[in-house]
Amino acid sequence: MRQLNNLTQIIIGKAIDVHKALGPGLLESAYQKCLIYELKKAGLEVEAEKALSMVYKEVKIEHGYRIDILVNKLVVLELKHVENLTEVHRAQVLTYMKFGKFPVGLLINFNVPMLKNGIKRFLMKQNLN
Repeated sequence: MRQLNNLTQIIIGKAIDVHKALGPGLLESAYQKCLIYELKKAGLEVEAEKALSMVYKEVKIEHGYRIDILVNKLVVLELKHVENLTEVHRAQVLTYMKFGKFPVGLLINFNVPMLKNGIKRFLMKQNLN
C-alpha cells in the first residue's frame, strides 16, 4: 500500500506541475499530452488511451473502453476539464478499475483554480474472503 501511496503522490505532483504551468481552460488532450510527458520524464511506465475489454456473460467486447492514462499497470487516470465532477465521472473510473482489476484510480479535473480541489482518489476494495 505504501508503494501505491508514493506512486499516487508522484502522479498528483506531476499533474499539479502541469496545471501550474498551463492553468485551466485548455482541452483535455493538451493536459493529457503534457502529463504523459511529465510522468515518463519521472521514469514511470505510461500507457495512453489504454484499450480495456469487457465481458458480458459469454461475450467479450474488445476495446469497449479506453483509459486516458494507465501508470505502472496500477493506477487509472481519468482526465476531465468540466465545471463539476459528477457521479458519471466517478462511475467511469470505478468501472475501469473493476474491469482491469486496477487497485487505484485518480479522477483529475483540470478546470479548477487549484488542482488539489479537482482530484478524487479511489481505491479498489479488497476481497476479504
